[in-house]
Amino acid sequence: MIKLFTYLKSFITSIIAVLILVFIQSIADLYLPTLMADIVNNGIVSGDIGYIWSVGGVMLLVAGGGAVSAIISSFLSSKVAMGFGRNLRSKVFSRVESYSLNEFDKIGTSSLITRTTNDITQVQTVLVMMLRMMISAPMMGIGGMIMAISMNRRLTTILAVALPLLIVFIGIVGRTVIPLFKAIQKKLDKLNLVSRENLTGIRVIRAFNRIDNEKKRFDETNLDLTNTAIKANKIMAAMLPVIMLIMNLTSVAIIWFGSIRIDLGDLQIGDMMAFLQYAMQIMMALLMLSMMFVLIPRAEASAFRINEVLDMKPEINDPEDIRSKGVKKGYLEFKDVTFSYPGAEKPALRNISFSAKPGEVTAIIGGTGSGKSTLINLIPRFYDVDKGAVLIDGVDVREMTQESLRVKIGFVPQQALLFTGSILDNIKFGKEDATEEEIKHAAEVAQASEFIVNMEEGFHSEIAQGGTNVSGGQKQRLSIARALIKKPEIYVFDDSFSALDFKTDAKLRGSLKKEIVDATVIIVAQRVSTVMEADRIIVLDQGEIADIGKHKELLKTCKIYREIVASQLTEEELA
Repeated sequence: MIKLFTYLKSFITSIIAVLILVFIQSIADLYLPTLMADIVNNGIVSGDIGYIWSVGGVMLLVAGGGAVSAIISSFLSSKVAMGFGRNLRSKVFSRVESYSLNEFDKIGTSSLITRTTNDITQVQTVLVMMLRMMISAPMMGIGGMIMAISMNRRLTTILAVALPLLIVFIGIVGRTVIPLFKAIQKKLDKLNLVSRENLTGIRVIRAFNRIDNEKKRFDETNLDLTNTAIKANKIMAAMLPVIMLIMNLTSVAIIWFGSIRIDLGDLQIGDMMAFLQYAMQIMMALLMLSMMFVLIPRAEASAFRINEVLDMKPEINDPEDIRSKGVKKGYLEFKDVTFSYPGAEKPALRNISFSAKPGEVTAIIGGTGSGKSTLINLIPRFYDVDKGAVLIDGVDVREMTQESLRVKIGFVPQQALLFTGSILDNIKFGKEDATEEEIKHAAEVAQASEFIVNMEEGFHSEIAQGGTNVSGGQKQRLSIARALIKKPEIYVFDDSFSALDFKTDAKLRGSLKKEIVDATVIIVAQRVSTVMEADRIIVLDQGEIADIGKHKELLKTCKIYREIVASQLTEEELA
């Protein structure tokens, strides 16, 4: 957790102010019982009203100064903690944004959300307590002990018995509850995972009538978290009454033995009252420290998880020396590429070699699991190859910055993703400074204009979260428009026409052909009708290239391609 506190450097002035104010408050709190003893011993006992008023006035000033210090220090400590939380969330988010897909797979999306929200809140809460208590509790404890001894040494024997009892009890509670708090964070991760899967997959759950099963699954996870939290909170709830019992028994003992000392003339009434207050201050300081010791391990567990995110180095990084060559823009080449997913038994792609030139359409086709999407994910360097190289304009993508690489690519993913906001915002996602004419033109080419103009607010119509208010085909067309407006050197379409009807598919391919005539186009598709006019068709089978050629050539030379074609087209269509 100390490592995270390096992000407090920008708040150093406020932290120093908090510490000074807490120091002043602690001095005031320690001085008040002495003033009270003075009033009782020299004012109330002797009936000196003037003395009571004069010392009482000083008490009011000291109490007022302590209260003002407490209010300001609370405000500043809260402000520091909130600012720290804001900066840390921003840092974690930026780090996650730099991750490759491998890091996302390792930690998990639901866990990353928990770490960015709940875990940072835990550390933030403990920071407020530390700023308020790390000076106050030791000062009140040590200062209270010194002041108590100065009042009466013999009565401190009571504290010598009570304090070890309190420390031992707090230690036992801490050892029991700390592992439970650590377990709560992991179970919260699991609950978030189940909730996220249920919310994102609600259509599938309803379609398969699995609502009751998912409710049961959620209830089991929720109950597991609840039981652990209840167990931890029961222990914490039991702690306070026991501590109060020890404190009250200590008060009774002080009054009992103090009254005996007063009868013997060894102690004044005011001193006994002050001693009683100092004893309570010492025990409250211990109670504050015990709360810190219970909460710090929970925050420590959260801090470890946050540091894990911040310390995890992305596998994909920008090179120090950036290379460039004067090759025609958009030239793409795979050289003997082999790639495996982490932990996989065998490579997803093996010995892949081909080239794609500007002005050409390269199509990739193959059965399910043949490696089509994996192959195109290597182009924008979502993953790094195990062997071989992916080159763009003659430069290995690993020797280019990720930004300069991806600015060359217009990527349309297999699962069309739209963001909350207007249709205009979603298309402009590809080019922030796009003009209205460019937006409309991109929508026309993508065959999206027709349904956009029929919407109530046209291009300013709002897209719901996850694009639930538009169809699958409309999502795909908007995703294509988003890529088109970018005017990249390389277009990558990952099965981006699957939700379109044959008529729209044909119109879209026709308009695309005119629009992207100077660009390199890579199309992954399941439909033969989508790829048969391509300049080059790559047939993948179990991660390897089965054959490369044009439609008519492959019909003669490639058995796998013939099988795919035969499954989709009739003999008349083939002829």
